[in-house]
Amino acid sequence: MTVTIISGLSDVTDRYDVLLSDVWGVIHNGREAFPAACAALARWRDERGPVVLISNSPRPAADVVHQLDALGVPREAWTSFVTSGDATRLLLAARAPGPAWNIGPDRHGPLYQGLGLTFCDLDHAAFIACTGPNDDEVETPEDYRADFEVAAARGLSMVCANPDLVVQRGDKLIYCGGALAAFYESLGGVAIMAGKPHPPIYDLAFAAAAGALNAPLDRRRVLAVGDALATDILGARAQGIETLFVADGIDRVRAVDPAGHLDRVAVDRWLSGEGLAIKTLVW
Repeated sequence: MTVTIISGLSDVTDRYDVLLSDVWGVIHNGREAFPAACAALARWRDERGPVVLISNSPRPAADVVHQLDALGVPREAWTSFVTSGDATRLLLAARAPGPAWNIGPDRHGPLYQGLGLTFCDLDHAAFIACTGPNDDEVETPEDYRADFEVAAARGLSMVCANPDLVVQRGDKLIYCGGALAAFYESLGGVAIMAGKPHPPIYDLAFAAAAGALNAPLDRRRVLAVGDALATDILGARAQGIETLFVADGIDRVRAVDPAGHLDRVAVDRWLSGEGLAIKTLVW
């Protein structure tokens, strides 16, 4: 085996000073918190150092905290919180006043507050602002084909606030903004993103960690935890930090056998094929 299997964070506590933890899929599933994971983060924070939550939520972190509270994620489990929404606001502010063609549900409205952006229909838009499908319970990327073909032909760029392709809400997978961005790119459009695996969100996370430490950050002493290979693991590794892959998450189909047990051989082969086996832990 070239990956290291661990039973819990306590196995590696002495090797790291800072924890960057994904949120959806690691500490909750959109409907309820995962008590064991929350307790592990709380112990880390109490015994070791700061825990920075790093989420691809398209809303600013301050607007998501109440959701964590409602799901039962204890405040003791984290020190700071940064989101893709926080990083994306910088991209959107640079494009104000737009106007923008807005795709996404009303609940993502806080992303745009105070930016001076205006919105319009596709025919008059200067760019596309996307947080996800308008109705993620029923819509798929294919529902946007006709409009995306028009937008791509006009050369409109899409600023996507959530690079995730899908997320698990309870026992259901729903499409996220990243799925729309990938579909738009497949039609010839250009998508711009700031969340994981892209650098801007990590800049915010590292700044938050250094502030909590009140000292310069040594990336060799940072561990990133996540359940999505394409965003959490690849993004962190591109930043030069070690990673902990949570096997029972969004990519569990590649890591867990039909009986629900970790398939160590499959995980090793999969991560090795992606060039991620060395210095990747599996939990």
